[in-house]
Amino acid sequence: MKATRLVPLVLVAATLAAVCDDSSRRPVGALPKRGASDDTNSVARKVGEIQDLHAPESVKYDSAQDVFFISNIQGVGSARDNHGFIVRVSAAEYGRLSMFAESGKNGVELNAPKGMALQGDTLWVADIDVLRGFDRRSGATVATVDFRGHDAVMLNDVALGPDSALYITDTGIIMSPKGVIHAGGDKIFRMHGRAIETVPTSPAIGWPNGITWDPRAKRWLVVTFDPFASELTTMAHGNPVRAKLGSGIGRFDGVEVMSDGRILVSAWSDSSIHAFADGKDQKIIRHLSQPADIGLDTRRNRLAIPLVMMDRVQFWEIAPRSETGRR
Repeated sequence: MKATRLVPLVLVAATLAAVCDDSSRRPVGALPKRGASDDTNSVARKVGEIQDLHAPESVKYDSAQDVFFISNIQGVGSARDNHGFIVRVSAAEYGRLSMFAESGKNGVELNAPKGMALQGDTLWVADIDVLRGFDRRSGATVATVDFRGHDAVMLNDVALGPDSALYITDTGIIMSPKGVIHAGGDKIFRMHGRAIETVPTSPAIGWPNGITWDPRAKRWLVVTFDPFASELTTMAHGNPVRAKLGSGIGRFDGVEVMSDGRILVSAWSDSSIHAFADGKDQKIIRHLSQPADIGLDTRRNRLAIPLVMMDRVQFWEIAPRSETGRR
């Protein structure tokens, strides 16, 4: 991943505005059908893209402000280099963006920011082995919670639970210049206030990555980043027993739930976005380079897909199930 410093924001904004597609324009870049099993053209269409980011890893939609937050590593995923930053992008007009929190400025420290969650007025961000909180409107730092005393290796994704606590995955990996090293210690943390505990899972979970609460089905959804046999699993709240809902050939990353019940999962190993529903697995978007922690615009049914190694985020509109034959 790139280790260069952030170019001045005015140049970033000018560059991005030149390449972003406004939602009022004709959608661009929809892939042609490549066979009966590829439903990309009928299920999803590309409606915009932001380029010239710096290793964007996670996207979080804030419905109250109608914006996306995009965390950027800008370096190696386990490096404590204070190079990270977060931008805020209008969900209605992708050319409108601004710096939200930038490492080294206004007291902000961000090394390799990844998954994010909203809790009240705070945007929480996983940053290697600490959790950092920012005011969701001003971007001011409001909290830093250290997980090193709990043997954290790689805090990856964050989700707000039905009990108002935060749940944080630890994938147990080291992201080095030579590649991903699985150091172990895979777990899920629960943070209530500032109290931290480990959530029991049975069987024990390996490589946990994306996590989200499914309010429709009242269950937890967790995907695993195992390089050879990734899983989408579910747990009832307060129940450690895990059940498998789906699997893949490796490296599931982000997970989101649509209002119609479809579970969207990004997968590195097959460069796709999967939609799991009714016991079936459908690849609705293909040919993506290492899609990371996705974000869902719940107003417009649009999925934001960070492409870490390509330094860009793509936006895809997902058709309602009624228009896709409820596969």
